Amino acid sequence: MSHITQFITSLGPSVVLPVLIFVFALILGQRPGRAFRSGLLIGIGFVGIGLVINLLTSQIGPAAKGMAKNFNVGLNTIDVGWPATSAIAFGSQVGALVIPLGLAVNILLLTVGLTRTLDIDLWNYWHIAFTGALVAILSGSILWGFAAAAIHMVILLALADWSAPWIQKYYNYPNISLPHGTSAPYILLAIPLNYVFDRIPKVRDLKADPETIQRRFGVFGESIILGLVLGLLLGILGGLSFIKTVQLGINLAAVMLLLPRMVSILMEGLIPISEAAREFVQRRFPGRNLYIGLDSAVAVGAPAVIATAVLMVPITLLLAVILPGNHVLPFGDLATMPFIVVMMVPILGGNILRSVIAGTIAIAGGLYIATWISPTFTQAAENVNFKAPGGATHLSSLVDGANPLTAVFYALGHVPTVGLPLLAVVALLFAWWVSRRSQQEPSPASGAPEEPVELERTGEPDITTEA
Repeated sequence: MSHITQFITSLGPSVVLPVLIFVFALILGQRPGRAFRSGLLIGIGFVGIGLVINLLTSQIGPAAKGMAKNFNVGLNTIDVGWPATSAIAFGSQVGALVIPLGLAVNILLLTVGLTRTLDIDLWNYWHIAFTGALVAILSGSILWGFAAAAIHMVILLALADWSAPWIQKYYNYPNISLPHGTSAPYILLAIPLNYVFDRIPKVRDLKADPETIQRRFGVFGESIILGLVLGLLLGILGGLSFIKTVQLGINLAAVMLLLPRMVSILMEGLIPISEAAREFVQRRFPGRNLYIGLDSAVAVGAPAVIATAVLMVPITLLLAVILPGNHVLPFGDLATMPFIVVMMVPILGGNILRSVIAGTIAIAGGLYIATWISPTFTQAAENVNFKAPGGATHLSSLVDGANPLTAVFYALGHVPTVGLPLLAVVALLFAWWVSRRSQQEPSPASGAPEEPVELERTGEPDITTEA
């Protein structure tokens, strides 16, 4: 099983996902030719998304390094980034079996009606492997590590179901949910924050979404211009040369334009599968609707997401400097800020100001979480013979190392015999609550008649009820 898992993860999502989609489409009754084309388009879309995200990473990296130097940051715990974190997770004993474990949990919950999401994003099962590896170290038991990974899967599926109406409406993705280990937990911050924002005079009426900005500023409010300006700002703050600064501005403008185009290619292949899945499930389970669980990379191209993420780079570095007790030097994951804010943005109505405030709160708390778990994170890296960059002896990350769910599992991992069974009960009750709630809320993209109920202003989708 370890070799199978390593083989699947080595192929990457651009290969694994098209194969899974092809098989899935055949099961749904699609013709082989159409199923093959859909799978291939989805693979091409992921390749394109990966290329643009790599462009974003390579461009922001030097600016972030320059800002860290300019801020005279003297922090001793290195943010090694998500590639290293995922390698550590999959290299652990829990990671060896996490894909069959995650699939088994997902299928079981689908069978008993505790989730609508079929999470086919196997590569990102590393998120649950990561928490499982930490708990296994803390408890000294691989079985508790597997239990933690399974509970984590239940929570992510419930969060994906709960957030699906916002995701589908804002991004216009029919029957899609995002059970992503980095992105999904932050909806637990965005929902109450949006409630608070809607009750603050003047703040609740302040429009700062890309569409409003473009209406007010014309061509200068377009997403590509916004990307250019933010790139120039990052270059100046990072002390880059004039040429490097201009190149950064142009490249961020390109990211703003190209990411949505790449996502549209992926969606061209995915929408027929999504529709076939909905029809398949409704024929066999009247009243139920299936969501296809994908990587949140499919949504990071939205202008509000990129704008928020780029603004969060200098804010994150500033927080690292001024927060007392923080030991983490943000670096490896600075370019992955879009994944931290991508599921908060729809709940906050695409409002960039609200999203930046929410992101600032998330990172402020996350730096303390990343500092707290650093000793066990470093131990997990040593267990798989991970070679730290520059010979660093204290490791952590901003992606899952600073994640609120990581903090929950890390705390309960110290007392697994009490904490994990209690968390399992809470997770199942949460999944039951979400499933009961979603039975009365068909997907906004499902074609069911919509009846708006009383919801608060921006950010919250119209919740609908069955006729």
